[in-house]
Formats: sequence, structure tokens, C-alpha cells
Amino acid sequence: MSNRSIFTDGLWKNNAIFTQLLALCPLMAVTTTATNGLGMGAVTTLVLVASNLLVSLIRAIVPNQIRIPIFTLLIAALVTLVDLGMNAWMHDLHKVLGLFIALIVVNCAILGRAEAFATKNPPVPAMLDGLGTGLGFTLAMTIMGGCREILGSGTLFSGASLLLGPHFKFMELHVLPDYHGFLLMLLPPGGFIMLGLLLCAIRLSKRLFAGKAVPATTTPATDGGCHP
Repeated sequence: MSNRSIFTDGLWKNNAIFTQLLALCPLMAVTTTATNGLGMGAVTTLVLVASNLLVSLIRAIVPNQIRIPIFTLLIAALVTLVDLGMNAWMHDLHKVLGLFIALIVVNCAILGRAEAFATKNPPVPAMLDGLGTGLGFTLAMTIMGGCREILGSGTLFSGASLLLGPHFKFMELHVLPDYHGFLLMLLPPGGFIMLGLLLCAIRLSKRLFAGKAVPATTTPATDGGCHP
């Protein structure tokens, strides 16, 4: 399996949310805005890449019987460092994401990639797998947050300056002016509805592109005349 296919597999084909339906708890709770989804995805990507690298480096010395507790402790240590760093340098975003940063420890996508891929591969492919999976997770979180934010409050990337700095304030858009909002889209039930709609759209698009990819078969011409 090439490095390119390792990266692209986690990015879209084997997407943690749209394909595997993992990490639904932060997906429903955090993605009230595209900014929150992007921030949560970026933090998760950082942890994924670091955990895959470390697990790949120590895979030969970790006893098979206790590998899961060791991997969990390793991920917890990384999440703690990220949590403290965000609290120090990105405090406003840290207040928004809050408890869900700590819950990255129990994100099935992170432990799953460590167990299924990083323990069986060298460091570079393991990092690429973590990067692809993390960016796929970020993409799904941002799309989900953007759709819910537009329908829920009529804005897009609200509070982007908290995540990326004041120079990115231009990303904060009022997509629907004079829009009074749709509260359901900002609540967890609205998140499930939006996820269902997005999954439906993805399945339909895959069927459409699969149909176009299959070349049309031609039937041989038959002689329609009468024979004695």
C-alpha cells in the first residue's frame, strides 16, 4: 500500500465520521459552528499524528497483553499537553470546546488507528495514516458545523478570529442577513438530522459517480430480417 493511498484512504474513502460513524459525541456537541468543528478537528489531527508516531516507535517493546492500556495512557498524556497548551495560548477557543478536548482520549478513531495501523507499520506510514484520518475528521467536522451554523444562525465561521487570529476575521460571514435562526439545528437532534442528510447526499453522489464511471455496454446488432 503506497503512502499516497494510506493518506487518501483516511481522508475520504474510510472517513472516520462519514464512513465509520465514529466520534459522534463531539460531532453533535461541538459542531454548532464551522469554527468549532475546524478547531476540534485540528486538535484531534495533532493528537492522531503524534499518537500514531509514538505507538509505531514503541510497538516492538510493548507487551501484547497490556498494549491497549499503554496506548490509552499515551493518548491521554498527549491530550493533556494539548489541553494545557490551548488553555495557555488559545484560551477563548479552549472555553468553547471545554470538556470535549479531554474526551479526545476516548475517541475511538484515535485508539482504533493506533491498534489497527500504527502497531503494524513503520513511523512514516503511521504518521501519514494519522494525518489523513485527522484531516478527514476535520473535513467532516467543518462541513457539519458549517451546514448547522448556516441553518441555525445564518452565519459561517463565526468566531474564526478566536481560532486563527484577528487577521482571519474576514472569514466570519453573514450568509443569511436578517435571518432569525432555526434553533433545532444548533441542538443535538438537529445534528443527527443534518448528519443523516449529509450521509444521504454522499451515498447518492457516490452512486451517481459510480454509474458514470461504468462504460456503457453496447449490444451487437442483430439481423431483423426473415430467413427461410
